[in-house]
Amino acid sequence: MVKKIIAVNAGPRKGWNTDTLIDEAIRGAESAGAEVQKFNLFRLEKYTGCVSCFGCKKEKYKGKCIRKDGLTEVLDAIREADGLIIGSPNYLSEMTASFRALYERLVFQNLTYNAETPCCNENPIPTLLIMTSNAPDTMYVELLEKYQNIFNGFVGPTEVFVSGETLQLKDYSKTDWPWFFNAEERYERHEKIFPKEREAAFEKGKELVK
Repeated sequence: MVKKIIAVNAGPRKGWNTDTLIDEAIRGAESAGAEVQKFNLFRLEKYTGCVSCFGCKKEKYKGKCIRKDGLTEVLDAIREADGLIIGSPNYLSEMTASFRALYERLVFQNLTYNAETPCCNENPIPTLLIMTSNAPDTMYVELLEKYQNIFNGFVGPTEVFVSGETLQLKDYSKTDWPWFFNAEERYERHEKIFPKEREAAFEKGKELVK
C-alpha cells in the first residue's frame, strides 16, 4: 500500500531555503514510493491559531479540531497521513506565526487533560521538522528540543533538521543597510554546505517512508 506523506511549508518565500529543503525531503519520500501532498501555509485561505473553544475535547469530536477555516484541510490530511514533513524559517527566535497557528491546532486537538492518557492521537506518524535560520545551527537547541518533545508526544516520533547561517538574499550589496555578518561567507556556505544539506534532506525524506 502506498504511503501518504503530508508536507507543510510554514515559510513565505517560494524557492528559498525552507521551501527548498522541504522539496528535497519530498523528493526523497517520493523516491521511496510515497505519495506526497504539499501545503504552503502562506497561500491558504484565512485561518487562526487555536481559539480554545474546547470542541475537540467532546467525545463526538475527540481528537479533531472543529474550527473551519484555511487550516481545516491541512489538519484533516495530517490526521490521515503516514508521515509529516513540516518546515519553518526562524523569525525573531521563534518559528513563523503560520507555523505556530498550525502547531497549536495540531497539538491541542490531541490533548486530553487526562493524566493517565494525555494524548488521544490514534495515528502517531513519523515527522521531519525542518528549521532554517540566519543564526548558527546550534543557536536554538532548546527551542527545537521543546518542539521535538511536544511533537513526539502528540503527533509522532520526530526528527529535527536545522540549516543555519542561510543565504537570505541573492545580492547583499543591493541593500542600503549594514549587515552584522560577512556576506561573502554566506555566499560561500550556500555554495559548499547548502547542497550537502539538500542531499541530507532528501535522505531524511526517504527514511520517513521506511
